[in-house]
Amino acid sequence: MDFFISNAYAQAAGAQQPDMFMSLLPLIFIFVIFYFLLIRPQTKRAKEHRKMVSELKAGDEVVTGGGILGRVQEAGEQFLKVEVADGVVLRIQRQTVVAVLPKGTFKSV
Repeated sequence: MDFFISNAYAQAAGAQQPDMFMSLLPLIFIFVIFYFLLIRPQTKRAKEHRKMVSELKAGDEVVTGGGILGRVQEAGEQFLKVEVADGVVLRIQRQTVVAVLPKGTFKSV
């Protein structure tokens, strides 16, 4: 009957344990992928947004996160006064500005 079931023999005493580095290698590889695909681009985008917001000045034409288009009349430290129509001025936070538009865009809309 030995040809149907193979015999189980004890292994030698010097069995190899998995290397610690090899077991952590997939985790390190996943972290590197997350860094280059998610973390690094997000920090770069945030840095560019901070720079754009810090350089806002009177006369710039901007779009807010809510989609409001206007021209900056006055730039304070935390808030901006944005003219959205003739005689209509809104006070918004600097951080809500999403993009600075080219000059003349406000007039064409």
